[in-house]
Amino acid sequence: MEYVTLSNLIHARASFYGPRPAMRHRESGTAEWKSISWDEFASLVDVCANAMAVLGIEEGERVGVFSQNMPEVLCVNFAIYSNRAVAVPLYATSSSAQVEYIVNDAGIRYLFVGEQYQLDTAMQVVSSCPTLKGIIVFDRHVTCDADCVMTMDRFKSLGEGMPCAALVEGRRAKVVETDLVDILYTSGTTGEPKGVMLIQANYTQAFVNHDERLTELSDRDVAMDFLPLTHIFERAWTYFCFHKGTLVCINTHPADIMSSISDIRPTVMCAVPRFWEKVYAAVKNKISQSRGPAKMLMYNAIAVGKAYNIDYRSRGLRPPMWLSLAHWFYDKTIYSRLKRVIGIERGNFFPTAGAAVPDKVFEFCRAVGIRLIVGYGLTESTATVSFTDFEHYVIGSVGEVMPNVMVRVADDGEILLKGATITPGYYNKPEANDSAFTCDGWFRTGDAGRLDGNVLYLTDRLKDLYKTSNGKYIAPQAIESAVVVDRFIDQICVIADRRKYVSALIVPDFGAVEAYARGRGIDCSDKRALVDDPAIIAMIMSRIERLQRNFAHYEQIKRITLLPEPFTMAKGELTNTLKVRRQVVAEHYAGVIDRMYED
Repeated sequence: MEYVTLSNLIHARASFYGPRPAMRHRESGTAEWKSISWDEFASLVDVCANAMAVLGIEEGERVGVFSQNMPEVLCVNFAIYSNRAVAVPLYATSSSAQVEYIVNDAGIRYLFVGEQYQLDTAMQVVSSCPTLKGIIVFDRHVTCDADCVMTMDRFKSLGEGMPCAALVEGRRAKVVETDLVDILYTSGTTGEPKGVMLIQANYTQAFVNHDERLTELSDRDVAMDFLPLTHIFERAWTYFCFHKGTLVCINTHPADIMSSISDIRPTVMCAVPRFWEKVYAAVKNKISQSRGPAKMLMYNAIAVGKAYNIDYRSRGLRPPMWLSLAHWFYDKTIYSRLKRVIGIERGNFFPTAGAAVPDKVFEFCRAVGIRLIVGYGLTESTATVSFTDFEHYVIGSVGEVMPNVMVRVADDGEILLKGATITPGYYNKPEANDSAFTCDGWFRTGDAGRLDGNVLYLTDRLKDLYKTSNGKYIAPQAIESAVVVDRFIDQICVIADRRKYVSALIVPDFGAVEAYARGRGIDCSDKRALVDDPAIIAMIMSRIERLQRNFAHYEQIKRITLLPEPFTMAKGELTNTLKVRRQVVAEHYAGVIDRMYED
């Protein structure tokens, strides 16, 4: 496999694939999917790169991209790399305060924005961002007559005819492995964002590592681009797909993902655990509503799949003939039908990371033939540190450590990393850099874990460990992962820090809870009254008690409060990758939490 820099990647693949589709996307305002060939992709990158040169964007300059997933984002990113400039992505849901901080911290002069929300948000901070000179808007339907705003069509017209071709080609030719290419601001569950610097060598080594380990991805695969390209998981994955010649299909709005999957029928797709938790909950709900032989058949199908794939295949054992025949039958009936309903009947494998994957969810997916790949990584490690194998894996782990990545566990349990995929540091944060690395150069992840040979296990975020008033340490994510699989629970935030016992704030799955209530004559017209109903609270608490039996007594949830509204990014309670910001939730629900400890 040929390894080229990001500035040359699209052109190298275009020279090989030419008219073959490189990307597909849904046309704005329509249901029609449009293809962009490799040749067209390379041409668009050239036009955008020349336009940037016309605007005076310099080598090393930081260029902002504030947008949801769109083909324009990728064209602009590779145009930035072509000029040896630095891409600074911002989450499409970022607030004006977050945009202001990043624009000022990175010294951004030009900011590309996606749709109306991003433009409106950017315009709110123009006066407080002295470096910001121009805003370029991707969406043709957005209107703004401000002098600093330019349409994408107007921007591209600057690059037509390639007026700065020699300059751009010269810059491409000068790219070296130590060039800074990205500054990715972590959303963070605590504190202000930090800009993770990634250099060209980080991506080159990531491609080498994945080529060695992830051998089943090819140019015959079809990838669904679902998670934000701002996040290193989707960003590095998409770039690796381009490296492999894989067709990338872009889902612009997260709410459209199920229809997009139905249209595209992808073979590969990155997702966060919550996506598969919802699939698992939906199947469990379907089974619970079934009756008689149909219910027994589905339960038996899952049991057979678990025995075949997990008890035997994952351990390198040969399944007995009767089990192989039963699995063949269910694969042709139950499993294939389930995958068709989801839209992944052509599925090859599905990487997931970003949070802990509940063991029951992983077991279920593998049992029914969905090759879920559980992994672990950070922005600072250019994504993947480890992931589970296709055949031989250990449930409860985050898989085997990647080749060329060194992992060490410190005396306090913290996972430390070293290797060519590790960030050189944080932008404009000398103090953070001093504390992020050990004196002998190992990166401190902030995650607690253990190694068993080359297999890595996570225990929790060190910063998230709670200590109860009784002196016991609690790992909230482990408890939450065990409980959130319940079909009546949508979100959960465990409370325990300096408290005498563990409690939890829970957002119910109102569809399931309301159906339960109606079946028992409980009024469900008012959500607030519903979550306060003693029968509903008792039902959910009884389900939690069953799910947490394997935890020590001091780790078990003793009290819960059901909330009528979900945790949201808009209220600052979730990060852009849907992780709970515990400190914010604790502040917002301080009174509610205190009432759970009154007696």
